[in-house]
Amino acid sequence: MTAVRLAAAATVAVLAAAAVPGVGYAANGTIGVRETVCAQDLFVRTDPNGAWMGTLYRGQTFLVEGPRSGGYVYGFAYGHINRHGWVQDGWFC
Repeated sequence: MTAVRLAAAATVAVLAAAAVPGVGYAANGTIGVRETVCAQDLFVRTDPNGAWMGTLYRGQTFLVEGPRSGGYVYGFAYGHINRHGWVQDGWFC
């Protein structure tokens, strides 16, 4: 009976971990799609590797407009930033 309980607890732990988005589940943005930020925080910049102009946090959204350049993608940061800028690609859910 104890082995069955341990196996059930292990299964529940694995399923719960898989349901939570994390770095391993982040993806590149799709041009034309308003993506959800999967990273803990994501800097919005004036240019690729440019000056910081704000931070998006997990759960906030970014409309990927393109183009892509050097690992960054251009688009519109919603929420408190509410302006166009560049973010590092690969941090969307």
